[in-house]
Amino acid sequence: MTQPLFITRGQWPTALTALIATLLLPVALALAVPMQNDPNGFEGIPWGASFSESDTFVKVEDTGRVQTYELKTADRTLGPATVDSMKFNTVDGKFARVMVRYSGKEAHDRILSYLQERFGPLDQTPGQVAGGAVKFFNWQGDESEIILRYDLRTSQGVIFFESEAFRAKFNEGNSPSTF
Repeated sequence: MTQPLFITRGQWPTALTALIATLLLPVALALAVPMQNDPNGFEGIPWGASFSESDTFVKVEDTGRVQTYELKTADRTLGPATVDSMKFNTVDGKFARVMVRYSGKEAHDRILSYLQERFGPLDQTPGQVAGGAVKFFNWQGDESEIILRYDLRTSQGVIFFESEAFRAKFNEGNSPSTF
């Protein structure tokens, strides 16, 4: 007799993050522009680097293969903008993804400008940018992908900086019915 698949209380944040990233992927790829200057990591930390608690990071979630860390300092910035949170994910102890959340139109404008300066301009041709209340922006590199989602109604944004090589590893071992 088979056992039903379910997500435990501690696994919900990781499962929800994986689900959101999976749902955003098709839209983001449709709007992707080639990335200039692929960072192959985030803020100097290369994808695949061994990652653990340190003077800088504290583990906030452990769901087995995937661990989540946050900065110990309260000062969280991305380029010229202050952000609400930064979560660093590892798969099997290897650095694989960063999720950044921010609030406000001013922060959004600063972050979008910063990302375009670092990774290349977006294609703003009519028809290339999704209309509606939720905007998606994407930079696609050989080693990295950046997906930005911004909700005009709530002025809330989320950015995924993700390793191309580790993307599939987030869902390994998860049945489609897990979500």
